[in-house]
This record gives sequence, C-alpha cells and structure tokens, in this order.
Amino acid sequence: MLRTTAAMLRSPSSLRALLRLSRRAPLPRLHPLHPHPRPLSSSPKPARAPLVPPEPLSSPDTTAAANPDTTADPDSDADSSWGVFDPVAGRIVMQSHPPPPLPPSSSDREEVEEEEEVVEVKRRARPSGGKREPRWADVATARRAAGKGGKAPRASYVCSNCGEGFSQWWGTCRSCQAVGTLTKFFPGAAADSAADDAEGSHHAARSWIRQKSKEMVPKKLQEVTKGFDQAGWRIPLPGTFGNEISRVLGGGVVPGSLVLVGGDPGVGKSTLMLQLASIVSEDSEDHGSSPVVYVSGEESIEQIANRADRMNIRSKDLYLYSSTDIEDILDKIQPLSPRALVVDSIQTVYLSAFAGSAGNQVQVKECTSALLSFAKMTNIPVFLIGHVTKTGDIAGPRVLEHIVDVVLYMEGERCLSHRLLRSVKNRFGSTDELGVFEMSEHGLHAVLNPSEMFLTEHDSDSEILAGLAVAVVLDGSRTFAIEVQALCVPGSPGQGKVVGTQSKRVDMIISVLMKQAGLKFQDNVVYLNVVSGFVLSETAGDLAIAASICSSFLEFPIPNDIAFIGEIGLGGELRTVPRMDKRVMAIAKLGYRKCVVPKTSVKLLKPLDLDIQILPCNNLKEFINTVFRPEA
Repeated sequence: MLRTTAAMLRSPSSLRALLRLSRRAPLPRLHPLHPHPRPLSSSPKPARAPLVPPEPLSSPDTTAAANPDTTADPDSDADSSWGVFDPVAGRIVMQSHPPPPLPPSSSDREEVEEEEEVVEVKRRARPSGGKREPRWADVATARRAAGKGGKAPRASYVCSNCGEGFSQWWGTCRSCQAVGTLTKFFPGAAADSAADDAEGSHHAARSWIRQKSKEMVPKKLQEVTKGFDQAGWRIPLPGTFGNEISRVLGGGVVPGSLVLVGGDPGVGKSTLMLQLASIVSEDSEDHGSSPVVYVSGEESIEQIANRADRMNIRSKDLYLYSSTDIEDILDKIQPLSPRALVVDSIQTVYLSAFAGSAGNQVQVKECTSALLSFAKMTNIPVFLIGHVTKTGDIAGPRVLEHIVDVVLYMEGERCLSHRLLRSVKNRFGSTDELGVFEMSEHGLHAVLNPSEMFLTEHDSDSEILAGLAVAVVLDGSRTFAIEVQALCVPGSPGQGKVVGTQSKRVDMIISVLMKQAGLKFQDNVVYLNVVSGFVLSETAGDLAIAASICSSFLEFPIPNDIAFIGEIGLGGELRTVPRMDKRVMAIAKLGYRKCVVPKTSVKLLKPLDLDIQILPCNNLKEFINTVFRPEA
C-alpha cells in the first residue's frame, strides 16, 4: 500500500497511474523537507486504492499510449500539482511546481565509482587490437589481497627495521624490540596504478619463480638433455681477466642465473662488475655483440662513465642507467632485450608494493625474489652487488643467499693491491675455485702466477732470513707460497703478538716445541707475522711456523730454497695434509729445490718424479736436526 508520507505524490487524479508504475520502477527519493516520514494524525486516512494486477513490460511507446496521464508533457499539464509534507503544519501542502531533485547519496556515488572502475579495468585488460603484451615489470608487481565482497583490505602495521607485520599498532616492535618503527600499510595500495591484473598479494611472491602451472608439466631428464649443447650453453668470457672469472663461476656465465657479489666497501666490487659487463657486451664468434645494462642506485650515469673512461672501457653496447625502482628498471630495459643485467646494489632498490625503505629485510628479500623470477622467465643472467655488515656477512636476511644461484665474495686489504674472488655457493660449479686479481689505476688485472705473489726476493746470505720460513697452503683450488716471520726476544712470556693466524694455534706449537723438542722459551717473547696480510688458517702451515720460531731462537738462517708442508700434533709428530702432490708440484714450479714433508706422505710423492728433493721427517726432533744442521 502506498503511504502518503513515504513519497512526494501528485494530485489524486494521477494516483492510479503512479500505482501502476510503482511495480516497474523504484519509488522516488524523499525530499529533504521530510527526511523522516511519519503518519499524519490530523488528516483522515485516504481510501485504499484497488489493487491492479501487474502488467507485462512494454516499450516506452506502448506505455505512453496506455498511460496518457503519466507521459503528458509537463509544459501542457498546467493543472498538475505536487504535494509535499510540511512537518511544521503537520499536513500536505500543494505546490504548482515540482520539488528540486535530491543530491545523490554516498552509497550511490560508491556504486557509480565501482562500476566505472570495473569498466576501466576491463578496458585495460582487453585493449582494442588483441591481447595485452606482457610486461617484464609484472614479475615485480605484488598481488593485491582479495577482500570479501570487494571490500578494501585491512590495514596492517609493518616494522621498518625487521619487516615483521602486526594487525594493530604497538609502540615497540615485538620482534626486534625497536621503538617507534611500526608504520601503517595498506596491502596493494601502491600497486593499484600498476598492472591491475597482476597476480599476488602483499605477503605474496612466496614463490620465488612464478610459473603458469597449466603450461608446465614434468619432463623426463632425457627429454631435457636431448640435443642440449653443454659447451655452447654458457656465455664465454674471453681474455685473461675473463678466464679468472670463468674459473670461479665454473666455466662461464649461465643464462638465467642470479649471481650475488659481496665484499667490504672499497674492495672493488663495482669495478669488477663494470669490467665484466664490458666483456659480456663485446663481440664473440658464437653470440655476436649484445647489449648489457649496468644499473646503479648509488651513482649517476656520469659518474659511472667517468670510471669507465679511467679503465679504458669503450664498449658500444654497454648501457648505463640510474634508478632504484625495480618495476621502472625492468620496464626500461625491456625494449633493449639485454644479454645480461647488473644491479648495483641490491640494498638500494625497492618495490613500491611493500612497506619499508630500501635496504630493510623485507625489501631486500622481495627485490631479490622479483629479479630471480625475471632471470628465470627471460633467461637473462642478473648480477647483484651486495653490501656487507661489520661482521663480514652480506647485509639483509640470510634467505638472500639461499635465493640466488651463486654467491661470490671479494676479499683484499685496502693497503694491498691483490684481490681474491672466492666462490661460497655455486649451483653450476665447484666452490673450491679462487680468482686472483691485482688492482691498479686502470682497474683489475688477472695475476698470471698467483703462487709466488706473496713471496719477496732475498739473498741467500742475508741476515733477515733468520726467522723466515715458507709455507705451502691451499685456498680453494689455488696453491700459495706464504712467508712466515718469527722474532724471539728476551722478556716475560705471554707478551708476544701474533698477526695473520690464530694466536692459540701458535701458543700450542710453542708448547709442543718446549715439551717434545726441549727448547727453552720460558724467558723469551715470541712475535709472529704472516707476510702480505695473508690469513693463514690451514694446519699445513704448522711446520713453517715451527721452523720460523726455531730459526729466530737458534739464530740460524733458513736457506731460501726450502719450503715446509705439514701439521704438528701434540706428541710432536708430523702429520700429512690433503693434496700433498699438488702442493709439492706448485712449489717445484717456483724453483724450490728442497721441501720438508711428513714421512707418511713419501709414498704419495714418489710417482711424481719431480725435480725437487723431498726431506721426510717423523717428528720435531728429526725435523730440527735435518733443517738446522750446519753444512760440512
């Protein structure tokens, strides 16, 4: 039943027509004059109009013919009047003109905006002309959380220090105990302007490699390796410099790999990557010239170009770009289709879909995951430069080293020119390889003979040879001859200093010499130094340490053509060490004529037939009698 207070009614002559139209269209909105309708107490109740059965829907022309009163021209309907309820008078007041239209409510505006947004999304998802071309930046776009019934996602509070999320705000982060680091974050709010059809959520990108499950099916190993050329699969790195890097990587750059290079500030990481990018971009017989993009978040392109000019890099296909937004980087390099991508560094880039500033744990993890997805999707190798903490570890979460395929560490002292490139993790090769370089004003250069780079030339009759011994150690697959110096002076025991090796190990060797060899060190202070800043951590250097201490204590110079290889036990016995044959062969190539080794390794060295004299010893007493015996 139609209530007189529920709508703005026309004159009684048109009530019947309005009743018929009420079945087809919703009632008009209330006039602001009576926002809260109520029944009239002073006026009698109107007579109940007879119910009219619903008529079938018809065209506007048919409706106009059947209801002439409702379709008459407003200008010709001079006798029509409008009834509006007046709450002051408590009755309906007749007016000759219609009331002004009501403004749309907030709910109507939201519905209209939602409809416009759906139309806009459909328009962008299905552009005229065919299917949308995939963007490389889609791998870096976080998926938005789908709310129930189209509702906006709930806000979360994320710690900018550790990246932990909470459902409500706290003054102190309950994970890392940092104060005032929780910031409000709306999942997917920053990614709305990007691809709306991208897959994911704020805590998405759980899968490091996003693949279409419908297209990917398990394949047999024989099908994958059939017709696969292992020799031409890797990207070659020509030249002596490229050969050193290829040795560490396992034979070249693997397409689609993600390589992380870490090291102390100023050790030469950016120089190494710039030279590597130049080599990859140069012409080759199999691949030809291809573009390589070097992206820096720390330097401008002018600064990078200045460093390249200093190192005489003239590559035509080496592109420079400065940006910190992952999506922007992938969008800009897509038209180039590069052969390789270098990002300097992973701690300076960010994804706008995730909370926190660049460099925090969440951003580092998600940016690395996005770049891994990009590398696997496009088969383009990506090189990342990573900062290290004060403890020497790569800054960021530990999972960063698990995500990448290869982890390389660059080591070296600032005061020295030599640099070591060590492989810590390598899914495509051995982790025993080591690259040796020398830093100069024109960049890094490969060291042709690294075995003798820590040696110094001395005369055989020089007095400084007293207290000097040569140890043969292995670092990865490389053999090095290291000089060990010792100095024994009168003084109180315990005041000595040890540089380049473990002090506890040196104290143990001194105690064994006192107990098993009968040397009196009670009134002497021992100083020990490993030359050239090398850190001696292998037990194969025990015999050289003992030889240098005995030489300084006995004031007996050691000839400069003798090397020492072996481990010392607590009983004074000499123990063999791994890969004795490789050590002796390396020292023989350097021109040494004698080598003191444990007697247990003589059988292994006999088949080598080397031009070097082997001096086997069982214990420290036999060792001292052999080395420090005056020649007749």
